[in-house]
Amino acid sequence: MARTEKGSDESTASKLEELRKLRDEALHAGSSAAVERHHAAGKLLARERAERLLDPGSFVELDRYVRHRESNFGMLERRPYGDAVVTGYGTVFGRKVFVFSQDFTVFGGSLSEVFAEKICKVMDLAAKFGCPVIGINDSGGARIQEGVVSLAGYAEIFWRNVQSSGVIPQLSLVLGPCAGGAVYSPAITDFVFMVEGSSYMFITGPDVVKTVTGEEVTFEELGGAATHAAKSGVAHFISPDEEACLDDARYLLSFLPQNNVDPPPFTEPSDPRDRQDPELDTLIPDEPTKPYDIKAVIRRVVDDGEFLEIHERFATNIVCGLARLGGHPVGVVGNQPQSLAGVLDIDSSVKAGRFVRTCDAFGIPLVTFVDVPGFLPGTAQEWGGIIRHGAKLLYAYAEATVPKLAVITRKAYGGAYDVMSSKHIRADFNFAWPTAEVAVMGPEGAVNIVFRRELDTADDPDARRAELIEDYKDRFANPYTAAERGYVDDVIEPRTTRPVLIDALETALTKREPRPPRKHGNIPL
Repeated sequence: MARTEKGSDESTASKLEELRKLRDEALHAGSSAAVERHHAAGKLLARERAERLLDPGSFVELDRYVRHRESNFGMLERRPYGDAVVTGYGTVFGRKVFVFSQDFTVFGGSLSEVFAEKICKVMDLAAKFGCPVIGINDSGGARIQEGVVSLAGYAEIFWRNVQSSGVIPQLSLVLGPCAGGAVYSPAITDFVFMVEGSSYMFITGPDVVKTVTGEEVTFEELGGAATHAAKSGVAHFISPDEEACLDDARYLLSFLPQNNVDPPPFTEPSDPRDRQDPELDTLIPDEPTKPYDIKAVIRRVVDDGEFLEIHERFATNIVCGLARLGGHPVGVVGNQPQSLAGVLDIDSSVKAGRFVRTCDAFGIPLVTFVDVPGFLPGTAQEWGGIIRHGAKLLYAYAEATVPKLAVITRKAYGGAYDVMSSKHIRADFNFAWPTAEVAVMGPEGAVNIVFRRELDTADDPDARRAELIEDYKDRFANPYTAAERGYVDDVIEPRTTRPVLIDALETALTKREPRPPRKHGNIPL
């Protein structure tokens, strides 16, 4: 009996030792040279990134012993455990998330059949359990040795991105190269993060661009973080290094719900709910064409002045971001007078439209600060499709069923007034500051059109024009005409904006708005 127990103990010890060796082998799948190059470039390894992203000690790895198929062309001699991606789950601020992290030190992070299967598994689990999924991208693309199988793997990932869209939050952290078909997965997800100097996204690289078009362009110019943050709008956030990027992703998640059924996470505010800010009373310049910073307004209103801006460098004439009001996460949209006078154009319409739809998908109420002179005129805008793109923002606001609050701070002219969360497209509570003007257009333009013939025959056209402009201002350069018709619920003192919005928000949180039966709407893409 003793011999049997001893034999059993030896067998168990042997199996445990085998497990430890396999685990160590899986932990060091990349060659030492590749790991050294990666660290020398200032990059974390795939598993280090996952562990750094998640709460300390919470990462649980899945499929660490998966290996690529033996039938792969030219790769029979090397079949590392885990292949080229680390997958698993953990917590961020105590809430469960699923994560995959591509490993550039193993086959250049190239996507194989089992690589895709590992990612698809965590995506399926995230959708099943109603948890956010975070993808850390650092890959050389499809694994050539596997041919069309690797392309099929990409398509399986794309399909899951679409099925989970608007159901669970999906974040993409691009911490290395991401090229060709691989870029479409991040493009479908809700938020894209990039790091300056080390992240790249493009459909075709500089060499192909030069061959086809003759253009000479660097990796950074073609698809670097700064390019996608300011020019293309592909990147929602850019960070100076990987650690900052991982922290930014964690911070973003603190505003988002686990899924489209759960409410956004409430945080007990330290900022008094009834706090007033007298400086808001004098923030709007007396001169109607003089700019001011709408972000200064936003920060004075929201909890503790904390405002996470999204697409900070793209379409700067409109500001979008996440904040809290009375502890409740809200999506904030505001025209920015400091950039193009806050006018709406193609890029700002697309930027804000996408943000509004994201908030609506995840039950995040919307707060809109309106100071808009209209849509940007010109052939470039018209030929570029401002009608179609402007309609996206209109559609997004009209479609949204979350609580919608709006504050008109100064101008609200023309069709842009309608688009910016007006009462007519079913905003719930609309307020105006005493400085607000709601009209078809500005005084000068209106007088020149309406009284053109009278001015042409007037003895003193300039004096008559000035007189008519003053009359127009008396009638429309105030919020009371709109308030008379109920288009504005109340004209408030700017200093009271915070408590007024918090009260309106908490009133609207129980909002239920039925939708007409349909498969889906047909937004003007």
